[in-house]
Amino acid sequence: MSDQDAAFMARALQLARNGLYTTDPNPRVGCVLVKDNQIIAEGWHAEAGQAHAEVDALAKLTNPDLSHGATAYVTLEPCSHHGRTGPCCEALIAAGITRVVVAMQDPNPLVAGNGLKKMRDAGIEVSCGLLQADAEQLNQGFIKRMLTGLPFVRSKLAMSLDGRTALANGQSQWITSPQARQDVQKWRAESSAIVTGIDTVLADDPSLNARVDFAVKQPLRVVLDSNLRMSPNAKMLQLPAETWLMTCNGDQAKQQSLRDAGCKVVQVVSDNGRVDLLQAFKYLAQQQINSVWVEAGAALNGALLDTDLVDEWLVYVAPCVLGDQARGLFHFAELQAMAEKKAFKFNAVRQVGPNLRLTLSR
Repeated sequence: MSDQDAAFMARALQLARNGLYTTDPNPRVGCVLVKDNQIIAEGWHAEAGQAHAEVDALAKLTNPDLSHGATAYVTLEPCSHHGRTGPCCEALIAAGITRVVVAMQDPNPLVAGNGLKKMRDAGIEVSCGLLQADAEQLNQGFIKRMLTGLPFVRSKLAMSLDGRTALANGQSQWITSPQARQDVQKWRAESSAIVTGIDTVLADDPSLNARVDFAVKQPLRVVLDSNLRMSPNAKMLQLPAETWLMTCNGDQAKQQSLRDAGCKVVQVVSDNGRVDLLQAFKYLAQQQINSVWVEAGAALNGALLDTDLVDEWLVYVAPCVLGDQARGLFHFAELQAMAEKKAFKFNAVRQVGPNLRLTLSR
């Protein structure tokens, strides 16, 4: 691969990011068509049901004949199956493309190498793996769902320097700065679903929507409510975008009152009287939820830590202290030895306004 190949693929990745907030449940994909070392057309996938990146790029050619003998740079293996749209690999073959450079193979079992094979069988020169890590980063949720049957889970926490999230009386607004809170809105917008616990809903009555100044497919709201304590008058039920409630309580009257308020109620198995988190996230993946953004309190985050279901933790740290009577980040069983401590790895540290944003994993 040449430096020029890398530059064209970098452009394709940049195009793919145009769909960052709108393509769910599909992956974000970009495509660049090149002939005689010049870009002749570009495309990206904007929304499920609309043209895939390759077809979008082909449609933007000023002259369809230009594609004959051209090279296509695509961030994800062209699809080979009939879904809401036709197979992209066949569109590239029909267009007379002679070389295809792909960043990564599609993890979808319906594709998984079949698109690459079809193009090679048609005589197209195909290579795969250029800027693969960048392509994988762009579609972490889609990849994880396809490979494991679980969504990519990211939990957001905000704390003081002494690791506190709220005063003893529950007051928590605001520990972090306006800049940090606006940063959170972008992460929300990028997610397929926002998950919270019923304690957070009862304490704050949050909207849990993405408040941004660009086009976005609003994430699904999911409330984990083991004992059906959710009020039919909750603010989020009055807002656009769906709200789902996941419970292990079979009280049909309570469930129906929430359904009447516009909430979808999903009953899942219990784990010691609580919603089984693994089964809840598996269910979300089955509903084509690629990525989950968790905004919750110490109880749910403690349970997520214990079950190791979170892929990435984003912790916003404010330069203030709240004292040892204030509430902590995680609630879990008391540890008896330092060897039992929950260890994390620092992946990134960034300043957001006066706050730090720590990106951690286990």
